[in-house]
Amino acid sequence: MKRIIAALAFCCLLFALPVRAQTILRDTETEALLKDMSRPIIEAAGLSPKNVEIIIIQDKGINAFVAGGQVVFLHSGLIEAADNANQVQGVIAHELGHIVGGHVPLADRGAKSATGISIGSLLLGVAAMAAGAGDAGMGILAAGQRAALGRYLAFSRTQEASADAAGADYLDRAHISGKGMLAFFKKLQNYEYRIGVPQDDSFNRSHPLTGERIAALTNDLHKSSAWGKSTPPGLEQRFELVQAKLEGYVEDKNTVLRDYPETTNSLPAHYARAYAYHRAGYPDRADAEAEALVSAEPENPYFLELKGQILLESGRPEQALDPLRKAVALSDHAPMIGTTLGHALVATENPDHLKEAESVLRQAIARDDENPFAWLQLGTVYERKGDAARAALASAERANLTGDPMLALVSARAAVAGLPKDTPDRLRAQDIVMVSKNQVDEMDHGRRRGS
Repeated sequence: MKRIIAALAFCCLLFALPVRAQTILRDTETEALLKDMSRPIIEAAGLSPKNVEIIIIQDKGINAFVAGGQVVFLHSGLIEAADNANQVQGVIAHELGHIVGGHVPLADRGAKSATGISIGSLLLGVAAMAAGAGDAGMGILAAGQRAALGRYLAFSRTQEASADAAGADYLDRAHISGKGMLAFFKKLQNYEYRIGVPQDDSFNRSHPLTGERIAALTNDLHKSSAWGKSTPPGLEQRFELVQAKLEGYVEDKNTVLRDYPETTNSLPAHYARAYAYHRAGYPDRADAEAEALVSAEPENPYFLELKGQILLESGRPEQALDPLRKAVALSDHAPMIGTTLGHALVATENPDHLKEAESVLRQAIARDDENPFAWLQLGTVYERKGDAARAALASAERANLTGDPMLALVSARAAVAGLPKDTPDRLRAQDIVMVSKNQVDEMDHGRRRGS
């Protein structure tokens, strides 16, 4: 999956991905937590943890979805709304049910074959009805499509019920309690009550009524041998930290201070406030919160990463180096943290740091070569060293990731011209030339057809 960089923040890098025009949040600590939370469920579903991705999208909606492949997307609003890690595990289990059931392509084919219209225009009507305006929603669709819509909604409800049952089964096999799944459905039901979603007619909805889902799942979840099992304390504590970090990043400062007032001295509270103050432009307060975290846990790589990031982004890159070096070492050279260290080394503008910057950035890219910001920093290193050919290759790699085939083509050709023959770098540049030229030709062909 190609991830396009948007900005430096969230103790790492933010990447924008064209999934519903939303922004993906990437963070080493969060991704490690989600892997640990989901691994036993993924294995219980018969899938490989190496092939399944759990990705957070910056969106305040309480939602999760799959969009093809083995990728589960969780809205940041869902993480914030969850009371504990087990509730998120229940959501992940449900979404894995969709993946194993092959529901995404089936839903798309089912809708198109039933209606002959695009799924996007169909959902205009579904959205209106979900908001309680059933008659208005039906008015959006042509009269001849109403029966087809009913068939599609029934098809979708069947998928949701199937995913619920599969998710409950995966939790049981993974020896994880289903209390979180049930509790989260009840949370959704309360939300529906508050916004006035009708609870007496599931026909005009793509999902079964939440009450129906609760009733269908309660018996199976209760009879599981894992029903009374608690989440390991360490996992719950990690979830609370990630949840606080996420709120500190996505919410405004006043909201964060309401939920994590300055009178609260827990680690999650310091975490949330550090991000909130940093984003709001209070570097001294952000520094103090980060220092409280590092003082409490000097060997926590994510606290050190945050301290270094605050120093770097407040114009003190030289001071950021020590905590970031420690963070890289303690995190087993996590690529996103390594990229931040590389950025700090470059930002010092000290030529003596170029060798170290090249080393840490190449190591980061070796473990995650889909990070455009890492390629940008590495290209800067090569440019300052006078290595124009490798600077061009880094530019080509970045352009290839960010969807700029013309720049990728021009840069890759420059790299080919300057790199020694039969070297891995030159072969890579030639590959980018070939791929980018095909993309540019397709774009030109499309423009000619449209003119």
